[in-house]
Amino acid sequence: MIATAAKSAAPLYVTLADSLQGLVEQGTLRPGHRVPSVRRMALQRDVSISTVLQAYTVLENRGYLEARPQSGYYVRPRLPLDAPEPRMARPMAKASYVGVNDLTAEVVMRSAEPGLVPFGAACPDASLFPVKKLARFIGSAARSDAGALGRYAMNWAYEPLTREIARRYLHAGASLAHDELVVTIGCSEALNLSLRAVTKPGDTVAVETPAYFGILEIIQSLNLRVVEIPTDPRDGLSLEAFRDALERHEVKALFVMPAFQNPLGTCMPDEKKEALYELLAEYDVPAIEDDIYGDLHFSERRPKPLKAWDRDGRVLLCSSFGKTLAPGLRVGWVAPGRYLERVQRLKFTNTLGTPVVLQKTVSDFLRDGGYDHHLRSIRRAYQNQLHLFSQAILRYFPTGTRLSRPQGGFVLWVELPSRVDTLRLHGDALKQRINTAPGALFSVKDRYKNCLRMNCGLPWTPTVEAALKILGELAKGQL
Repeated sequence: MIATAAKSAAPLYVTLADSLQGLVEQGTLRPGHRVPSVRRMALQRDVSISTVLQAYTVLENRGYLEARPQSGYYVRPRLPLDAPEPRMARPMAKASYVGVNDLTAEVVMRSAEPGLVPFGAACPDASLFPVKKLARFIGSAARSDAGALGRYAMNWAYEPLTREIARRYLHAGASLAHDELVVTIGCSEALNLSLRAVTKPGDTVAVETPAYFGILEIIQSLNLRVVEIPTDPRDGLSLEAFRDALERHEVKALFVMPAFQNPLGTCMPDEKKEALYELLAEYDVPAIEDDIYGDLHFSERRPKPLKAWDRDGRVLLCSSFGKTLAPGLRVGWVAPGRYLERVQRLKFTNTLGTPVVLQKTVSDFLRDGGYDHHLRSIRRAYQNQLHLFSQAILRYFPTGTRLSRPQGGFVLWVELPSRVDTLRLHGDALKQRINTAPGALFSVKDRYKNCLRMNCGLPWTPTVEAALKILGELAKGQL
C-alpha cells in the first residue's frame, strides 16, 4: 500500500500517459494503430473522461499520439532507431574565409519553381500554415490602423508583439524583458545585425559543422573568417573542440543552434548548454543563438534556449515565425542583451523598422488565433513527414546510407556512401525536376561531398515518394 501511494503521487492522467507510452515503446501499440476511444479508455481504466483527455494530450505533446479529426487517436510514427547516424567531422586546422557559392542562391530560388520537387531549401509547404486565417488577421490589422500603411515603421518593435514573445520565452525557461527585443525582417536580418554588432571585417567566427549555409553567406558578405567546430549528430557542438579553437584562434563570436540544429537536427542537452555558457564566459566570447526551430520540438517540453543561462548579456538570441506560422510575413526578432543599443542603431540604418501591420498581424494571431493549437498540429505534421522520409530513404538509397535522427524541426542530414558525389547528384536530379541541397554548401572547406540535407517540410504524396526513389537510383548509379 505504501508503494502504491508513492506511485500515485503523480497526477492520475500522468500515470495513465506513462502506462500507454510504455505500451508504445514495447511495441504493443505500433505506429498507425488506433488507440481506444476516450470513452472506452475511461471504462477500461475506471477513470474519468477528462483524465483520459489529459493523458492523450500529454502523449500528443510527447510525440507518441496524434489526433485525427472525426477518427480518434493514433500512435504516431517515430524515426527509425536502427539506422547508423552521420559521422562527426574533424576540427579545422586554421580559420578560413567563405568562398562565394552561386549554388546556394540557386538552391533557394529553385525552391519556389513550379513543377520542381523542393528537397533543397528548408522551406515548408504553404499548406502547413493557417494562411486563410492569417489573411483575415492581416486585413483586420490594416483596417484597424489604415494610416500605418502610409507611415514608415521607424521603431524597434511593436510592444504588444514583444510582450507576447517575452511571455512565451518565460514559459520556455528564459526571462526576457519585452523592451530588450528588436523586431526584424525575418531571422536572417536578426543574425546579420547580431554578427555586425559583435565583429568587424577580418574577425573569426566559430560555427558548428556542418553549418547552416545561410549563416555562411552572411559571414562571407561581412568579410569574416570561419573556424568550424565538429558537431555530434546527437547532442550538438563538441565543447572540447570549441575550447581548443578558443585556444588556437582569436574567436570573436560563436554562432550556434542548440535546438534542432540545421542541418543535423541535434538538440543540445541542458547540462551541455550550461557548460557552453561557462566556456563563453571564461573566454569572454559572445554567442549568436539561432532558435528558429525551438518551438518545433517533438517531446513534451520545449528545449530551453542557451539564453536561459545568460547572466551578463553575452547571448544574442535570434528567431522568427518563418518555420512555425508565416514565412511570407518575415517577422523575426533578436534579444541582443548587452549589445542592444548597437543592434538598434544597426537596425535603423539597415531597414528603419519592421512594418507595423505585419507585427500587429502576428501579435493578434498569437493572442486570438489559436497559435498553440496550430503549433501542435504542425509539429505532428513535421514528425510524421520526417518518419516517412526516413523510411523511404532507407528503402531507396544505397546500402550504407546514414541518417540523422532529429527530435524536432523538419530537415534530415543524409550521409551517402563515400563514392557518391552529391554535387553531381544535384545536377542529375535537376534534370528529373528534383532540387537538392548538396553537402558541400554546408562547409567552407572541401567537406561533405557525399552528404545531402533533405527538406521534409513537404506533405507526403506519391510525387514526393517517386522523387526519393529516383534520387536513390541516381545515387546508386554512381557506385
